[in-house]
Amino acid sequence: MSVSAGLIVANLYYNQPLLHQISVTFKVSEAAVSNVALFTQLGYALGLLFIIPLGDKISNKKILQYDFSVIIASLVAAASSTSLLWLTISSFFIGFSSAIPQLFVPMAAQLADEKNRGRAIGIVMSGLLIGILGSRVVSGLVGERFGWQMMYYVAAILMVPLFILLQFKLPKLVPEYKGSYVGLLKSIGFYFKTEPSVRLAALRGGLAFAGLSAFWTTLVFLMEDNFGYGSDITGAFGLFGVAGALAAAYVGKLSDKMDADKIIWYAALLLIVSWVVFLFSGNSIIGLIIGVILVDLGLQALHITNQNIIFSKNPEARNRVNTIYMVGFFIGGALGTSLGAYAWDQFKWIGVSVLGISLSVIIAIVHLVFRKRTI
Repeated sequence: MSVSAGLIVANLYYNQPLLHQISVTFKVSEAAVSNVALFTQLGYALGLLFIIPLGDKISNKKILQYDFSVIIASLVAAASSTSLLWLTISSFFIGFSSAIPQLFVPMAAQLADEKNRGRAIGIVMSGLLIGILGSRVVSGLVGERFGWQMMYYVAAILMVPLFILLQFKLPKLVPEYKGSYVGLLKSIGFYFKTEPSVRLAALRGGLAFAGLSAFWTTLVFLMEDNFGYGSDITGAFGLFGVAGALAAAYVGKLSDKMDADKIIWYAALLLIVSWVVFLFSGNSIIGLIIGVILVDLGLQALHITNQNIIFSKNPEARNRVNTIYMVGFFIGGALGTSLGAYAWDQFKWIGVSVLGISLSVIIAIVHLVFRKRTI
């Protein structure tokens, strides 16, 4: 599940180091090409909303059969795009169909015992995060040498053996929910209204991911303008974030033993510090590297603790509460992509850094105000 989560979620992030190349191909502005990343994340959020709840109603393997056909078709469509509009539409469906890794996270929580739930979540999240970070490295290298279209063709080919492997190796789970699909979706609203811990977790996660998305969307422009580097160097920054991904399993184990409130405070502090480092590193590669490590560590600590909280309180509806949480998470990512592009256009790297600091401070504020009712 960890490896599969990484390979599938990578589809969402191949585009980020390639945005400059895409803007050159279609002769559009950097702000316009950021819609490719934006619509990928919006598609992912809607995939979470309409696909992931099915994990509480339909066999996971049946969901995969339909979903992988859409993944492969949309990747091929993106690779063969002849206009930015077609690429943007294809990217939306890439995001929509690549929500499947979020079935694996509650599945890991279900298969693990209570004492090791956080650790199990952390292991799956490690794979997912390495996929996110590694995708940028691979994409940058492939794009620089073979063009951005080749990356999408490679991604489509990778999905075929992965689907076959999952059909044979993934544990089959038969959910207990017997109601209709409409009833299933309506019950999401019930959990949203009645579970303040889920709402607050979604807000914290969304704000943190908004900052990270703003960083990755604009890093490629900073590399081009301030350092003269291409997509390969931009993508290589993902390697430094792997430190945060590898720490996910440890953070998950820690969340089984340590007070969640403390972990959230430490995570918020790490995020604030990372963005302050970014603020003073517009012309420093070393400073950017330090910032990447810190921001990924902070996001991971916050993300895994959020999920451990919501899964422990709602065992009968883990896919649905994960839907609420991850929709908020990726709506935040989409918002961060849009705000990051605007901040870059208006104020360049200083604007992006101030945006990241502001989002991180808001995390600390909302947690301070509401934590007593939700931890």
